[in-house]
Amino acid sequence: MATNDEVEIDLLEILGLLLSRWQLIILVGITTAMIGFAISFFMIDPTYESTTKIYILNKNENQNVTYSDMQLGTQLTKDYSELINSRYVLEEVIQKLHLDLDYQGLKQKVSVSTPSDTRIVAITVTDTDPVEAMNIANAIRESASSHIGNVMDIDAVNIVESANMPTKKAGPSYTKWLMVGGMIGVMIVCAIILVGYLLDDTIKTSEDVERYLGLSTLGMIPVIETGEVAKKKKKKKKKH
Repeated sequence: MATNDEVEIDLLEILGLLLSRWQLIILVGITTAMIGFAISFFMIDPTYESTTKIYILNKNENQNVTYSDMQLGTQLTKDYSELINSRYVLEEVIQKLHLDLDYQGLKQKVSVSTPSDTRIVAITVTDTDPVEAMNIANAIRESASSHIGNVMDIDAVNIVESANMPTKKAGPSYTKWLMVGGMIGVMIVCAIILVGYLLDDTIKTSEDVERYLGLSTLGMIPVIETGEVAKKKKKKKKKH
């Protein structure tokens, strides 16, 4: 007859175990947090973001813009985003600026966003060189404006804002790396403590005997210490 071993987990006991090791947990957390900060500060190159904006409106002269036109324009911005990130546009920019990148490499640097209820399209380029980020953003805007006009039969693509020269770093976030490093360290050390607790099936107290073996203890046998351990304790008692 097969028997299933059931393992009871006392949450209060686990909480007490973790609290008893709080010094170790905090020490490991601080250590891994500092490691995360060091990685972000010394090993990761800072990045800069440059953004340019365009406004797309397809209307003939002396024609009023209705709410339906605005809704349609908002839906079309998804199409514009695809055209901006198209191989045609990005490869043209690579050739124009003589970039040491392929299509996928440049695409990872480009993000396109469209504020809600507008036809404004923001093109943001992230690069480790602020000047390069600005030049790429402006080049993408120029190439994309021409490409959108040809494909979508747009009358004009107006420049809302030219790409800026970024002066502040966009990343990496030292605070984020510090917090993530600390959290990872705390989670790892807590997991190790819990695994050690769950795998430890030794009986230490009379309560463990009653819990796991179903037997009641009649008495406790004191441990007789001999050798160096006993001598050290005798010396301590004499000092007191």
